[in-house]
Amino acid sequence: MSTSATTLIALIGRPNVGKSTLFNRLTRRRDALVDPTPGVTRDRHYAQIQWEDHAFTLVDTGGIEEDEDGVANINSHIREQAMLAVDEADIIFFLMDGREGLSPSDTEIADILRRSHKTVFHIVNKIDSPDLEDNLLGPFWELGAERLWPLSADHGYGFEALMEGLLPLLNRESSHEELPENTLRVAFLGRPNVGKSSLINAITGETRMLVSEVAGTTRDAVDTRLSYGQYSYLLIDTAGIRRRGKTKDKLEKFSILKTLRAIGRCDIALVLLDAAEGITEQDTKVISYAQEQGRALMVLINKWDLLEHDRKRQLQLLEEVHLALKFIPFAPVLKVSAHKGTGIKRLFPEMGKVQRQFHQRFPTAALNRLLAEAVERHEPPFHKGRKLKFYYTTQLATAPPRFVVVTNDPDGVHFSYQRYLINSFREGLGLDRVPVQLFFRERSGRKQRK
Repeated sequence: MSTSATTLIALIGRPNVGKSTLFNRLTRRRDALVDPTPGVTRDRHYAQIQWEDHAFTLVDTGGIEEDEDGVANINSHIREQAMLAVDEADIIFFLMDGREGLSPSDTEIADILRRSHKTVFHIVNKIDSPDLEDNLLGPFWELGAERLWPLSADHGYGFEALMEGLLPLLNRESSHEELPENTLRVAFLGRPNVGKSSLINAITGETRMLVSEVAGTTRDAVDTRLSYGQYSYLLIDTAGIRRRGKTKDKLEKFSILKTLRAIGRCDIALVLLDAAEGITEQDTKVISYAQEQGRALMVLINKWDLLEHDRKRQLQLLEEVHLALKFIPFAPVLKVSAHKGTGIKRLFPEMGKVQRQFHQRFPTAALNRLLAEAVERHEPPFHKGRKLKFYYTTQLATAPPRFVVVTNDPDGVHFSYQRYLINSFREGLGLDRVPVQLFFRERSGRKQRK
């Protein structure tokens, strides 16, 4: 098992330079595989993207950094945005407006980025032809960049060149951890004060990190190494993610980037709920972050001891959790108490089962038999008068298990039939605890969608 931190790319720049347009172009391209995570309400200021077998997390910092009332002092706002992005990102896409020309704010951001020693792509947007490139790039060379990347995020000019320049950098691991082979990386996620640090303390049997009743104590991800039986674990504590309305501190807003990075490093995401508060919309958002990055998931209802004498509330809470998590029925749900230590012994056997399924491989012959049986039980509907045909299937990867089905019409596969096939694969392969991803490709290999 080898998991490294996913490269984090931050889009920064003044308002209206095209950050969101570039974000949308990257996430909506047919060959950029973006998991839509159906059934989850979430903001779209970040995305986990797979591009030519390279994964990276893209963050539109403009979206994350918007003030609660939508109003900000632009100069201080973009400067702070740049500094925060520099702290968290591995690669920075610095967008400027070619039509408006070089601005003092652009120069200030460039100075910050130069001192960061991070990899920066200086992108001059709103240039959609070689003639405009010749006419408008001149002033931007004053920034001292080794290369400028002319781009039209709206029309696609320069986009392929930009991605070709990015791909070699995605080969470099953004994290180099000296850990025993087959170490299982586990991230503890959840809202502030839900008990993540307390649970890790209960697991390790010693107070290795500060545990406080003040919400938001843990700003940075904190790692704890642990040996249990014959296995090694890396327990990753993360900053709690606040609801947007309560997030006035910009550093707290950017804790989402730290959490995304922690998820990118883990094999299994343990999402903690508070038994006293029940499951909230923010809890489902935390789960969606892990879903976006294709992590295995376990849901832990912490502080279960608070309900030990209230059987009616126990049943009500379990039903609420079941209804809220209909879109991830595979995720194990466990009842624990970090305070009393109950339920913790069940964690390790359950994580072992999840880990084995998450990394399991299957022979192609068995997959093709499974596909044929599923189609025989329930033939796909016609699409625009054309009969859908499925030729063969194979496994693309593990962690999570990903499969591709070669068909004559990828766009003709209705979402409901796709879900049917996923459930057939899940049941037939015994993958009842992990996400399963299914992609469709045209026989020629030119089209692909999920």
